[in-house]
Amino acid sequence: MSRIKACFSALKNNKKKALIPFITAGDPSFDITVELMHVLTEAGADIIELGVPFSDPMADGPVIQRASERALSNGTNTDDVFNMVKKFRIKNESTPIILMGYLNPIEVMGYEIFVKKAANVGVDALIVVDLPPEESAEFGEVLKPYGIDQIFLISPTTQGRRLDRICEVATGFLYYVSLKGVTGSSQLDVNSIKDKLNEIRSKTLLPLGVGFGIKDPQIAEDVGRVCDAVIVGSALVERIAAHAENSEKMKLEISSFMRSLRTALNNIG
Repeated sequence: MSRIKACFSALKNNKKKALIPFITAGDPSFDITVELMHVLTEAGADIIELGVPFSDPMADGPVIQRASERALSNGTNTDDVFNMVKKFRIKNESTPIILMGYLNPIEVMGYEIFVKKAANVGVDALIVVDLPPEESAEFGEVLKPYGIDQIFLISPTTQGRRLDRICEVATGFLYYVSLKGVTGSSQLDVNSIKDKLNEIRSKTLLPLGVGFGIKDPQIAEDVGRVCDAVIVGSALVERIAAHAENSEKMKLEISSFMRSLRTALNNIG
């Protein structure tokens, strides 16, 4: 059983929701990224989503765009991201790790090489934002022998044959983008999210995660009541940026925020 499947199975048995934080690899440095990954798990993260810095992150809002810029200015490359996961795995072999990024760096390295490197360091899943499901078959075939899940985004406007196709090819879980727009947007409508998730559930048995626009414990709890996993990115990345010059304060702030989210999700009966 994969780490992701085992994670969701254990949470379901305990009637809990998954908390999935997102941070950008290399922001503001290699070493602090690995330290933050451990801080996140100690504070209640069930799965970690690690952003691969890219120069044109089309799905990301200004907060995460700037994080990618900072990471790239530090010289962070794809192999550095793999090495961060490898270093994290020295102390933590159980927490699932998802890499979220864009297709260009994968194509530059080559599908087989990229996936083999990812598997060797302990990556569990990939989200390739700009790889549409209709064109994902070749990449999916490369992933299968390595047991790496291919996670897809579903937006409020995804419907019909495209929704069917995503549900056919996705593994691990499905990532529902709760808003029209980019990461860090606001004005969540939980009733609309619930309606869309019900539609998706009619087509798949995979767990459903919700991200984009989750900024505080109350929103996390409200959204958590209608899904299987809550994904938090921009709110974390903002805190990292605010304390970029003081790593100890950064870690304390991240830990405190994560614990507040974990407590909120644990309130869901």
